[in-house]
Amino acid sequence: MTKRRAVKIQQLLARDTDKVMKSSKKYVVPFVIVALAVSLSSCRFGPTSRHKRTTPVPDTTNSKTPEGKSSLTQTTPIQKQASSSSDAVVKQTVNVTLFTSDTQCQELIPQQVSVPAQAPVTGAVGKIIEQRDSADFSVSGYRVTVKDGVATVDLRISPNSQRQFTSLSSCEQFALFGGLRKTLLGNSQWRIKEVRFTERGEKIIF
Repeated sequence: MTKRRAVKIQQLLARDTDKVMKSSKKYVVPFVIVALAVSLSSCRFGPTSRHKRTTPVPDTTNSKTPEGKSSLTQTTPIQKQASSSSDAVVKQTVNVTLFTSDTQCQELIPQQVSVPAQAPVTGAVGKIIEQRDSADFSVSGYRVTVKDGVATVDLRISPNSQRQFTSLSSCEQFALFGGLRKTLLGNSQWRIKEVRFTERGEKIIF
């Protein structure tokens, strides 16, 4: 009987111990899982925040680039070149004698004017034509050719001009054609001996 009781007591103790172990496992396992999750999260975020790297932003407040310096040094030669070019244009003009009519169309008065050095004859003719343009009479174009001492001035009436060459008064003809003829003959350096007037290649008859 004693042995049976001892065996029974051992079986009861073993069963109670098993129950206690099962009950302990029920609470220990969740605790271990929570502890592992906290550990993993600390490993993921903790080092990153402690060892966070910042990208340096370059300070351009007082920086000086080579490009800016070179662009400034190149500006001065360009300005000098433009100035030299304008001086060259001024020097490429010559003075000629222009003959224009007085207010009563009785006399042609000489005056010195500047015209392009490359085309002084054409420049002088153009200045006289500009003075003779009016509200109802306008010359839209002209061409001057000089050959063997003969200058031919070919004129073109503007389509909007109300009058033609033949309708000009004697005073207007004297100022225009007399001034052109005297100017071309009066500048001896051009060596012009005769002047002819045409309109689109046809001789102008007064």
